[in-house]
Amino acid sequence: MIQRVGMILDADFPPDARVRNEALCLLDAGFEVYLFALAYKHAPGTENIEGINVVRLPASKLLYKLSALAYTWPFYHQMLVPRIRRFIEKYQIEALHIHDIQVARAVFNANKRKLPVVLDLHENRPVIMAHYRHTNTWLGKRLIKPQNWEKWQRRLVPKADFVAVVTEEAKLDIINNYGVDATRIIVLPNTVRKSEFLQASIRRDIKQKFSGSFNLLYLGDTGLRRGTDTAIESLAILKKEIPNIRLILVGKSSEDKVLRDLVIKLQVEKNVSFEGWQPPELLPSYIAVSDICLSPLKRNRHHDTTYANKIFQYMALGKPIVASNCLAQARLIVKYNTGLIFEAGEPKDMANKIKQLFQNQENRLSMGENGRKLIREKLNWEKTGESLVKVYRQL
Repeated sequence: MIQRVGMILDADFPPDARVRNEALCLLDAGFEVYLFALAYKHAPGTENIEGINVVRLPASKLLYKLSALAYTWPFYHQMLVPRIRRFIEKYQIEALHIHDIQVARAVFNANKRKLPVVLDLHENRPVIMAHYRHTNTWLGKRLIKPQNWEKWQRRLVPKADFVAVVTEEAKLDIINNYGVDATRIIVLPNTVRKSEFLQASIRRDIKQKFSGSFNLLYLGDTGLRRGTDTAIESLAILKKEIPNIRLILVGKSSEDKVLRDLVIKLQVEKNVSFEGWQPPELLPSYIAVSDICLSPLKRNRHHDTTYANKIFQYMALGKPIVASNCLAQARLIVKYNTGLIFEAGEPKDMANKIKQLFQNQENRLSMGENGRKLIREKLNWEKTGESLVKVYRQL
């Protein structure tokens, strides 16, 4: 049986939660985990983090810039292949776990011993790239080619022994578009570790800061494709009927200025709190002070086939959710009755669903409890990670 797993991540580690949760899951099952990661920030070359043997390659700004062009020109992969090959040989890796498509070509080229490969698609990168701000600049449109990423994803996905995806919708997308047999695809949603999130402590200062208002919470990347502008626009409708309503935005993006300008334009400055990026240990405190939590993603092929990590965090702390009708998250929320669904990009519909929950505290509490029960009994890493362990035992 495979014993030593080599994970390949083309980013800093920590803080990637999915990488950490998968690695801890395998460690708990008795596997050894070595993680090859890039170090764009100063960090030790090797480090043991919670049992994960992290091996870092110092990475320059040039490599970071080349990563966006990974499937325009081959330089990014050419630079990484010999380093990954040395990592495989030095640590006697027996199976490879590739984190996302960006680095996949380099790993397959470095895998001269034909070790078994699990390709972990955190997201549908070719699709979502088309919505990135830097892709849509004058220069980005000429240099970054999402269609090339799609071509390479189509070529590389079938080469993996197993493919991991986040939702059942993503699994169906892989089957239909890449011809991969269903038995080679596992679904690993980005749930929370029950042993950690359900026992988190709540900060008193955060609780005091937001007392006395009816709080809506958004966690994560605040980019416009996440529907943060829709949430702000809904406030302009709601503030007349709920004067003490407040939207708490925890996160940041390069489009925050657009959001701040929108807040001023709609005259909802007193109703929005920009909290910026916050460390993971504070997220439970922000969720705890909220009355309703939001996932207002705008619809596209990627958002239809993924879950925002935040919805599991919301449910873990027993909060009702108002989410857009992106297929995967809508299916989950409706199935387990953990919130209400609105038409993506429609602030009037979003405001209506928020108003419904504001007026019915009993529904808010019951939907929140449905979510808490779901996380406690079913959708947690302790449960969902079992499919990953099963795959590695098959290898």
